Amino acid sequence: MREPTSPDVTRRDLLTPAQLADRWGVSTGHLANLRYHGEGIGYLKIGSRVAYRIADVIDYENRHYVAVS
Repeated sequence: MREPTSPDVTRRDLLTPAQLADRWGVSTGHLANLRYHGEGIGYLKIGSRVAYRIADVIDYENRHYVAVS
């Protein structure tokens, strides 16, 4: 079995578009549209597969958090 290229990134640290869509309550098509338009969150593209790093997802969520006073 091959080692990951980075010791800090494992399969558990990545979300599929379906997993992220479920987490955010949006469709995978919506995520595809964001990628197409260069918007939203950064992603990994390996061959035909797309994955999102969980650290990037959490950072994006934190930056878009709106506190109500």
